[in-house]
Order: sequence, then structure tokens, then C-alpha cells
Amino acid sequence: MEIKLWNSLTNQLETFKPIKENEVSMYVCGPTVYDYVHVGNLRPVVVFDVLHRFLQYIGYKVTYVSNYTDVDDKIIKKAQETGKKEGEITDFYIEEFEKDLKNINSIRPDVTPRVTQYMDQIISFIDELVKKEAAYVIDGDVYFRVNKINEYGMLSNTRIEDLLVGARIDENSKKESPLDFTLWKKTDVGIKWDSPWSLGRPGWHTECVVMINSLFNDGHIDIHGGGFDLKFPHHENEIAQQRAYKGNAIANVWMHNGFININNQKMSKSLGNVCTAHEAIKRFGGMPVRLLLLSTHYRAPVNFTDEMLATNEKELNKIQTAYKQLAVKLQLLGVELNKDEKAKYDIETNKQSVIDFLKDKQYLKIGNPDPNTRYYLENNYHHYTTSFLYSNLKQMMNYIGVKDFNFNDFVLRKNIVYEQNLRNLYVFLLNDNDIPF
Repeated sequence: MEIKLWNSLTNQLETFKPIKENEVSMYVCGPTVYDYVHVGNLRPVVVFDVLHRFLQYIGYKVTYVSNYTDVDDKIIKKAQETGKKEGEITDFYIEEFEKDLKNINSIRPDVTPRVTQYMDQIISFIDELVKKEAAYVIDGDVYFRVNKINEYGMLSNTRIEDLLVGARIDENSKKESPLDFTLWKKTDVGIKWDSPWSLGRPGWHTECVVMINSLFNDGHIDIHGGGFDLKFPHHENEIAQQRAYKGNAIANVWMHNGFININNQKMSKSLGNVCTAHEAIKRFGGMPVRLLLLSTHYRAPVNFTDEMLATNEKELNKIQTAYKQLAVKLQLLGVELNKDEKAKYDIETNKQSVIDFLKDKQYLKIGNPDPNTRYYLENNYHHYTTSFLYSNLKQMMNYIGVKDFNFNDFVLRKNIVYEQNLRNLYVFLLNDNDIPF
């Protein structure tokens, strides 16, 4: 199957060709774990969870990595305020974040590395950049030389000259250029490590590059993702370091999801409208929150409102109702749903006949089908049709991450309600929209 992905690096839609046949390597920037994450942090989780599910569904073996930033000034500040160690803070909020993932039914990435687990590799990586003269040391701090990279600004579509014009110049700065960024920070506050330059900790922009180089061959992956706010400077700086280190752009495809708005306003602490994922899930439930985050194109903003959440809760109920009714109908036809479902519903050879039959205007028109058509359907196609629709709806639910159900207590609704839902669902399934990536 040919799929196309929008590549932020080239700013165009491209046919996806993995580095290794039938395999996909994907890395998505994860949260800084100093507090409960806000709903904006869940957007990349859900977007790339759907992409992960889809790639697996069409047959790719996917290696999905998403990190935890457990070294940061905000973490150190929280530790000082609470009298706890940094590790206690990060352990707690990682556990809370993973509860959120479970509540929105996101598949846990294959690897979830922490910065503190890769400190030796980070120090070695920075040392190599210094040896290549892509970085320099001043008073125990290490900075990256941006002007060493001719392609700097390609991801964010900016030029070094334009950045310099808008840069804030600090007369006391030790940096050679205001655009140079920190790789290693000398400090005597909070958690720190020994290095060839000083006691300190790494800069934020280095951790993901190092993890990718440590976990994937040649430090070169198929897909790198994250929120749009990471495009510059974070991802731009990742690419710069990797170009200096190994001469590539880390990933063949870069993908960025859009922002979250709260009641049509950008979510920000300055506006006081930040909503945590913990609060939203507790109030509305994980599935309505998940569906809302999928309610627009992944690169467009999502407007997070009570009304939109209520709407998505209704949409979830529609999916659940159709699924339950199909399940009950299959049980009445003698099908045991909790056994080998793949074998039960693998009816590829019958799909076209089912589609051709249901396209008959007598069946798809509003209201009940005429008696002859109804009799023909009930006696010849009902089992295949119901199985086909159930299988497709189950696949769709798995694709978008809607949770499965237990069928033991289902009760069959009135037949006319079932038939109308069946018609509506079939029309929905026939709508061959492009995959939303």
C-alpha cells in the first residue's frame, strides 16, 4: 500500500519509503515531567498513536520510541520547593502521565528512555562535537556553533541572517553568537554530573539526538514527530547537531501536530487557561478527550471546549451503539465473539458481493427495504453483511483507539433501529477518505 505523509522538512506531501523494507522507526518527543501534563501534551500522544496503529495495521513492524525529559530547571525548582529529590518528582509524574495514556487508550511506545539513563552517551556526544569544532567550551559551559551548519533553518524555513537581526544581544554573553545554544551547563544547583568541562547537566536540545543515535542504527530514523511548538528551536537544533555529528537530518520525515486552543484562545499560563490532562479525563472521560483530539486534521488547531467534548461524547455513543448492535446480531446468528475473531471475520472473498448487494438502491434508500429485498438479505447475506460490518467497525475502532467492549450483557434493540444504524454505518465505511496524514 502506498501512503503519503506531510514532511515538515521539505514542506510537501511525500510517498513514504522506509529505510528498511517492512520496518518503520519512529521517535516522538515526550513531556518534561515536573507536573501533570496539560491537554496539549496529549495531542502528539494521540496523533502518533494513531499513526503507530495504522502502520502496524498495514503490515509494518514499528519501533516506536518516546522519551521523558527528567532533567530540567523546572524539575529542580519543584524539588527545591517540595523538599524532595528530583528523581522522586519525575517518578511520580511519569507514573501519572502513564495513567493518562491508559485512560485515553494509547499504546505504550516500545521504548520510553529517560535523559538520566543516557548521561554517559550525552557527555560522549558533546565531546565529539567539541573535537569536530562544532562546539566550544567557555568557563565550563559548552555551546554549539550554529554557523557551522549551512542548512540551519531549513526545517523552520528561516535564515541565519534573519535570526541574527531579531536576536536579543546580551552584552555579557560568553557565546560567540547569540544563536549558539547550550549543550552543557555548568551549575552547582540541583542534580548534576561530572564531565570533562565541569559539574553540570546537559542542555535540552541534545537529549533526543543522543537517544536516537543510541537506540537506532546510524542515528537515522524514518519519522521524527512532536508538537508544532518544537519545530523551532528544538527540532532545528537537533538537526544541526546531527548534521555536525553524522551528516544527516536524523529523520527522513518530520511531522508536527497543531496546537490546542481553549475556548478559541491559545492555551497559555499567561492567560490562565491551562487545562491538565488529569483534570480533563477526570471530568469528561478518556475516550471523549481522545476523540476530540482527533476531531480535526492533525496539523490544524483543536478547540477544546465543553461543547466540543459533549459532541464527541455523543459521537462515541453512536460508535458504541452500532458496535453493540452488530455484536448482538452476530450472537443471534450463532457466532461466538470472544473466540478466534480473526478466523470468524476473515471474509475477504465475500466482501465484494456484500458491497455490490448493499449498493442496491432498494436497500440504501431511506426507510425499510421492500419485502423481497429484505427477505433476500435476511436469508442470503445477513450473516456475511453483519460479519463484514462488525469486522470493519472493530478495525476502525482499533485504528482510532476506541476501547473494545464486553458483550455478555448486551440486549438487542428494535430491529428497525438496528437496520437504520447498519445503513448509516455502511455508508460511513464506503466513504473512502484519505488517511489523515
